[in-house]
Amino acid sequence: MVRFSIMPKEPKFFDLFEKSVANVAAAAKELANLFEDYTNVPQKVARIVELEHRGDFITHQIIEQLHRSFLTPLDREDITLLSGRLDDVMDFIEDAANAMLIYGIDKPTTRAREQAAILVSMTEELVKAIPCLRNRSKNKQILEYCIEINRLENEADAVMRFALVELFDGMPPYEVIKWREIYQHLENAADRGEDVANVLEAVVLKNA
Repeated sequence: MVRFSIMPKEPKFFDLFEKSVANVAAAAKELANLFEDYTNVPQKVARIVELEHRGDFITHQIIEQLHRSFLTPLDREDITLLSGRLDDVMDFIEDAANAMLIYGIDKPTTRAREQAAILVSMTEELVKAIPCLRNRSKNKQILEYCIEINRLENEADAVMRFALVELFDGMPPYEVIKWREIYQHLENAADRGEDVANVLEAVVLKNA
């Protein structure tokens, strides 16, 4: 007797999520590289913008696939949230890079480099966590990755506090305005990264 499955043979949603998070991680690395080697700034920012556009395309593919699918491997709400939060991380990475260029920043601060390094670590954890969605037996690993992401977000909060203290300690007002915005973009990216982890955690708990 031939058995048929109404579930799609190709887990396209998982493929797209993995492409999305890999793209976000690539952007985080490009941003960290920009801050560590602050040369050819327009070209490096353009590369991050290009990755953001690619991310938008992947997000569009996910939503299009969602509208076409009768059955989905995750709740529709979770698919929408996961794709949206990943897109948010990418958007804030792009915002930080664009601000460096628009404001004509001479060189990155130590705190900005620290924030960017945290984003790299956070997105690397997400790159490891999201493929685990394919297999419920890996739910425990997902939670472990989420714990580390939450720790990294707390670290990002601490860096942000130090950055603001240093910012108001003798820096010219016009520089304060520029850097406060850049720091906030970086902090927002870390916050959205934690939001991705929260969505993953919720998915795990729903399917426990």
